[in-house]
Amino acid sequence: MRQAITVLLLTIYVSVFAQKKSTDPLAGLDTAFQRVLKDRKAAGFAVAVVSKNKILYAKGFGYRDYEKKLPVTANTLFAIGSCTKAFTSSLLGLLNKEGKLEYDRPAREYLPELHFFNDDLNDHVTVRDMMCHRTGLPRHDYSWYLFNTSSRDSLLERIRYQEPTAPLRQTWQYNNFMFLAQGMIAEKLSGESWEKNVKEKLFKPLGMTASNFTIKDMEKSNDAAIGYIVQKDSIIKKTDYYNINAMGPAGSINSNVTEMAKWVITWINGGKFNAKEILPSSYVNEAMSSQMVARAGLPDKEIPDAHFGTYGLGWFMSSYRGHYRVEHGGNIDGFSANTCFFPSDSIGIIVLSNQNASGVPSIVRNMIADRLLGLNRIDWNGRANASEAKAKAAQKDSEKTSTSNKKPGTKPSHDLKDYEGLYNHPGYGTVEVSLRHDSLIMHTPKGDVWLRHYHYDVFETFGIDKEEGIDTSGGSQLNIQFHMNPAGEIMHISMPLQPGLKDLEFTRKPKPKDVTKNELEKYVGEYEFQPGAVAKFYIKGEKTLYAFIEGQPEYELVPTEKNKFSLKVLSGYSVKFEENEKGEIIAASFIQPNGTFKATKKK
Repeated sequence: MRQAITVLLLTIYVSVFAQKKSTDPLAGLDTAFQRVLKDRKAAGFAVAVVSKNKILYAKGFGYRDYEKKLPVTANTLFAIGSCTKAFTSSLLGLLNKEGKLEYDRPAREYLPELHFFNDDLNDHVTVRDMMCHRTGLPRHDYSWYLFNTSSRDSLLERIRYQEPTAPLRQTWQYNNFMFLAQGMIAEKLSGESWEKNVKEKLFKPLGMTASNFTIKDMEKSNDAAIGYIVQKDSIIKKTDYYNINAMGPAGSINSNVTEMAKWVITWINGGKFNAKEILPSSYVNEAMSSQMVARAGLPDKEIPDAHFGTYGLGWFMSSYRGHYRVEHGGNIDGFSANTCFFPSDSIGIIVLSNQNASGVPSIVRNMIADRLLGLNRIDWNGRANASEAKAKAAQKDSEKTSTSNKKPGTKPSHDLKDYEGLYNHPGYGTVEVSLRHDSLIMHTPKGDVWLRHYHYDVFETFGIDKEEGIDTSGGSQLNIQFHMNPAGEIMHISMPLQPGLKDLEFTRKPKPKDVTKNELEKYVGEYEFQPGAVAKFYIKGEKTLYAFIEGQPEYELVPTEKNKFSLKVLSGYSVKFEENEKGEIIAASFIQPNGTFKATKKK
């Protein structure tokens, strides 16, 4: 009898255990995630799932170092990109609670150094406008990404030259510079760096001890992921870290899913972590409430219960199959991320991946959400596979029908050497064009670019890889055009760097040539255009040549090539000196858009 009871109890236990196991919403995830890794050609990713104030699941998949086959763990550091934005806006939420900042006051009241493209924006852009991307400014991302700098002040200065594409508050347009400005407002009002503010006010109370802000600190970790890209649809290739410390408030945090879970728990619990207030509840409510319509967010025919798309303060909002979702993605070279929570359901999901521009975070997030919310499971990975195949087929069809507008048989209007120089846009930065052998190379802070002649004065651009050289298989990254003035000199280049605006113009400034004071002495003297009309050339300081014509200001001259100088403050104006067979200077020609004017040197 006792044996029969024991067998019965054992049967009941096994049955209950099996039932419990089968109803576990996270059961079988490991296998599903391995399939995602394979299909997406991803190196690795980590995921954490939280419920109320607990971490239900935290695990790594694939490799943080694909070459050395070092596995991803729940503590592996990844660059989280724009998931940083919620941290930055939270600093302003704390300043608001302290009475130091009002969201609806003009931003320049707190940061006078901030200047916009026009006075209307200067006078009316509020802190809230910047927090929810409704200033009218488009992304202008090439300004910080292609023309990187370590100076936060330098980036802020560029904003005044960046043209808006819409009136204030008319439409939602994502803009990283506005989060840079928020970080600098926090710096201004607190007297401490953005990094120290985040560390002291958010990281420390949450116990986020491994999280950091720089590539240097990332590299110090013994459990940090390397970033990867996918080449030719299947090759997993390592890519360099991208240092965006100056643009830090918009996206420079490095973290792991274990520590990001604490951040999400705080939001799920109205700003509290371990019953201690980290963020004001009033700010939390505003931040995850719709402040601006971000996109149409129309229902998918196959998934009609996923719709609407708005933006709060550092967060996106949408309805995911009938559940209110708050989330933000993040992308930077070699890394993709997604931080997500469902406030009404008290669950959160964090996915960090070391794959560039990856679909992995959103696929994995949705797979977990379906399970936790008790929804019919959608094959999100299968949908991604189908979408990818459809896109490739469409691209092939497009290639069959596309035609080139290239005009055959044309050539550049000038010798290639005449295109050399420095080209500057004050809202972006400076590129240098130089002649290397028989090719023009454009040097940017992000790397060198080969300029291949397309037609007339239009050139195609192809990146130059440090290891593999020039790859033209993917087509030109963009076409740029050189322009000349009426005098026939190359004056600027135009590049289509910002959709919605005409091609941006980068003004040419010939690269200064180093000359000594002794070399300049031969140009000193008076030069006569005609009786009574004289130009004087003289040296000021150690080695700076100036020109002066009566009735005009003095002009500083910049040496650009043998016997030729450009006028520093006047684009398109230059002076070319003429010498005799003995090497003596006998005349100076002033070259300007309306003609060339020659003056003979007086003895």
